[in-house]
Amino acid sequence: MTKNKDIHAVIFDLDQTLLDRESSLEKFLDWQINFFQIVPQQKKKAFINRFMKLDCHGSVWKDSVYTQLIKEFSLTQSVDTLLRSYIEDFNQFATAFEGVELAIKTLYQQGYRLGLISNGRSPFQENNFKALGLNEFFSSVLVSEAIGIRKPDPEIFNRSCLQLNTAPEHCVFIGDNEIADIQGAHKAGMKTIYFNQNPNKRSQLSNENLHYFKDLDLIISNL
Repeated sequence: MTKNKDIHAVIFDLDQTLLDRESSLEKFLDWQINFFQIVPQQKKKAFINRFMKLDCHGSVWKDSVYTQLIKEFSLTQSVDTLLRSYIEDFNQFATAFEGVELAIKTLYQQGYRLGLISNGRSPFQENNFKALGLNEFFSSVLVSEAIGIRKPDPEIFNRSCLQLNTAPEHCVFIGDNEIADIQGAHKAGMKTIYFNQNPNKRSQLSNENLHYFKDLDLIISNL
C-alpha cells in the first residue's frame, strides 16, 4: 500500500484500541479468582460480570471496585492484596486485538512515526503496552498520570506531536472514545479514525471508521 505523504505520524489510544482490554480483563480475573480462591467456581461468572460492571470500561480505579466486591461477595481477601495483584499481574494477560501486530509493523515499515496516548495510571499502562510487544516500533508513549494531562485536552496531543517531530495536521489519531479520542484529537488539529470491532457502530465525528486492523493501512492511505 502506498504511504500517504500528508500523514507523517499515526497515534493510537491503548485500551479497547490496541489492547483488547475486555478480553484481557476476563482472562486476568479468571486467573485471579483461581489463584486467590476468591469465590467458589459456581460464583465465578457472577463475580466477573459484577467486576466488569463496576469497572465501567476502566473508568473506575480498582480500589473502589474491589471494596464493593468484598462487601457484596463477603470476601476474606483485603483490598490491598487484590489491588496489588491487579497492578502487578494484569499485564501478563494483556492481549492485542486481531491484526494489530501486523498493522503496526506495516505502518512502521511504510515510514510512519508511531505514538501512543493513554488515559490511565503509570506505570500500569506502560507495562500493559510493553506486554503487547510493540513498544520497539513506537517513538512516543504518553500516559496521562505520568504527565498530568488527560485526553481530551489538546495539550496531550500536541505533546505527542512534539515528540514525534511533526505538526498535528500531519497526524492521525485512532481511538475508541468519541469524546476523549475523537473530539480531543480534532481540537488539536489531527485527523481521526474511530475504532470499534462492531461493524454496526460508527462515529459521525471521525474522518473514518475502522472495524478490522487489516484495513488500517488502506484507510490511512486514503485520508
